[in-house]
Amino acid sequence: MSQKKKGTQGLIEIENPNLVKQKNVKARDADAEKPTELSRREREELEKQRAHERYMKLQEQGKTEQAKKDLERLALIRQQRLDAAKKREEEKAAKEARKIEARK
Repeated sequence: MSQKKKGTQGLIEIENPNLVKQKNVKARDADAEKPTELSRREREELEKQRAHERYMKLQEQGKTEQAKKDLERLALIRQQRLDAAKKREEEKAAKEARKIEARK
């Protein structure tokens, strides 16, 4: 004679994971070549590292906003230094010319 289930027990069949006996896997039976699953933290860390590497690669190529700003600033500084060097050379040449004029 089958027992009649009370209430919602007959409607809902839930497998309780705590009731299932855990299967132990021995080391020799484990598949060593099977890739292990990464934890969420490990996966996020790898994604973060890859994103940083991609950004640095783009940075080196000058394709990021920051790299473009840096290159513009660098070009401006180079131009300023070139102008300053020309000015110094002109002043030095003028000073030498004044020395020569003063000797005469």
